[in-house]
Amino acid sequence: MTTEAPAKETTPVAVGTQAPGFALKDQNEKEFKLSDNAGKNTILFFYPLDWSPTCHKENVCFSQDLSRFGTYGEVAAISIDSVYSHKAWAEKLGLKHRLLSDMHRTVCKAYGLYFPAANISQRATVIVGKDGKIAFVKVNEDIGAERDYSEVESFLKSLNG
Repeated sequence: MTTEAPAKETTPVAVGTQAPGFALKDQNEKEFKLSDNAGKNTILFFYPLDWSPTCHKENVCFSQDLSRFGTYGEVAAISIDSVYSHKAWAEKLGLKHRLLSDMHRTVCKAYGLYFPAANISQRATVIVGKDGKIAFVKVNEDIGAERDYSEVESFLKSLNG
């Protein structure tokens, strides 16, 4: 029996705590800084990999339904893929939202969403509130299963009263 605490990089951030700040490049090599969104909600969709079936389906949904989520704040998807992979994938699928490159795994680890067995991010949704604190965290237990969009949208509606 071990008494070791779970690694911080695999223990999701807690609701009510300050969101770890970060700056990542998107598919157009433009910097996305969490601090630039101060005063508005930021909806972060962490996903494992570009070009994989569930991630494909989810990102097409985010892009097609961007107004569904974008009404409530800034939307960005984060994976460990390169800026170049993101660019090619976004062009192939016609994606309209920002895809952030976390190649060094610093953000997924800071948010406790690292999946060491595959060296990727878990599939998770994190909402950072207008106050810069974590308002919502949902990690999919089954990394291959699509997230529940209606749960995210319901929470966003309640957050914006």
